[in-house]
Formats: sequence, structure tokens, C-alpha cells
Amino acid sequence: MGTDAAGKGNGESQGFSEQERAAMRERAAELRRESGRGRGSKAATAELDVLSKIAEMEASDRAVAERVHAIVTANAPELAPKLWYGQPAYARKGKVVCFFRSGQADKERYSSFGFTTEANLDDPGGLWPTSYALTALSGEAEEAVAALVRQAVS
Repeated sequence: MGTDAAGKGNGESQGFSEQERAAMRERAAELRRESGRGRGSKAATAELDVLSKIAEMEASDRAVAERVHAIVTANAPELAPKLWYGQPAYARKGKVVCFFRSGQADKERYSSFGFTTEANLDDPGGLWPTSYALTALSGEAEEAVAALVRQAVS
């Protein structure tokens, strides 16, 4: 949930706070240092690539991508961040389960968050959504994404 100037929840995400952005920059710097010393793992490099890609996005997409990244990593820590078709994705055992597509990068009017056939979202009724349009993440939308991510890895 985002906060207004007074720090109160306003029901809509504005992306990460400046403090959270600083923490992400620090983590990215740590990953670069580890990688430069030869101690960086493939997973650390992949995470750095995802964080760098998110940082390059236009402000509106970046805010949504940052929240998606936080939701996925908090609700499915077993998923490894990686780039997939040049965009942030999250994989289990090397296979992408879910992904974020920047609307600006794709020249579309909205970004999207989707799932591959690796996600455990199958509905016995034979019909279920596999992709969602994202322009902002309200508290309710964040909860829905978190629930979908948890189901996808269940």
C-alpha cells in the first residue's frame, strides 16, 4: 500500500519509498562487488540484472515493477529472479513461473504480470486467467497478486 505525504496509507501503491530504493541500490552494489570479486553466484548476477532492468524503466512502470518484485520475492522466495525476453521474471529450477512486462518497453498502454504453464493456477472448470494488466497496484490488487503468486508455487 502506498503512502501519502504524511506517511499514511492511501490504498494505492506509489512504488518503493526512497528508503526502500536506497536499500535496493545498496543490494545491487553488494551484488556487483561480489560479482567483481569472483564470489558472485549466477543467482546474484541474475537478481542484479532484474534490479537493473527495473531501475531503467519509466517511472510509472518502475513503481509497479518494484512492487511486483517485492510481492513475488516475499511470497515465493523459492523463485529466482532472472531476465526473460529482457524483462523481469521469476523461475523455479530454471523454468519461468511468472513475469512482468513493461508497457512502455512493449509500446503498450499498460504493463502486464503473467504466468507460464509452470504456474499451478489450473482451475477444474477449465478456464483461468494467465495474464493481468497493471497500471497501478492498490492494496487490494497487491493482495490479489500475492495470492496468485502463492498459488502458482503451491
